[in-house]
Amino acid sequence: MSNWEILWSSYDVFLSGFYNTLKLFGLSAALAFLMGSAVVFLLEGSRPRLKVPLRIFIDGMRMLPFLILAYLLYYGLPSAGIRMSAWTAGIIALVIYHGAYFAEILRGCRATFAQGQVEAAIAQGFSQPQMFMRIILPQLILKTRGLLGNQLIILLKDTAFLVIITVRELTAAASSLSSTYFIPMEAFIVVIGFYWLISIGLELFIKMIGRFGAKRGFENA
Repeated sequence: MSNWEILWSSYDVFLSGFYNTLKLFGLSAALAFLMGSAVVFLLEGSRPRLKVPLRIFIDGMRMLPFLILAYLLYYGLPSAGIRMSAWTAGIIALVIYHGAYFAEILRGCRATFAQGQVEAAIAQGFSQPQMFMRIILPQLILKTRGLLGNQLIILLKDTAFLVIITVRELTAAASSLSSTYFIPMEAFIVVIGFYWLISIGLELFIKMIGRFGAKRGFENA
């Protein structure tokens, strides 16, 4: 039996890892984006006392390697009496780490907006949350869709680090088959193919957002 035939006979291991990676990525990406949007809202909202701790949080996450954060949550917190499953620790690490990056991307774009938009919205009777949700956030998403797409791909790749805290995702599936049958080259080539498939799907999604924005009159966004 060839190495490829061995891998084909274990396709259920790959499919399980692929499914787990999709779940990790989808849930973490959605929560991280919501968190990033909330941070930007608080940074420009009526809570100035939150600005300093939020800036410290963003800068802290940007200086911290993701691998160390995942280690701290899963292996470090039990020494402080806080225990969580590998999945929970992995998702929390992905959300707070990439939520900070999403916040920084959106905040940087928000700083380029003309103040006239805010003044016009206030004159029209928009509250702060209404103005953010209906005027500012849609523009931020359309203007930064390229950067957001890059960050999503980085988030996808960071899911592979969760193998160190025993999360059974794609890289863990390849590592398991590689060590069982001693066929690392073929196993990881298959995994690369799965990651490419997800990345291509992300690119198509970002292009779809751009076309949607063009139809809504944001051709130059």
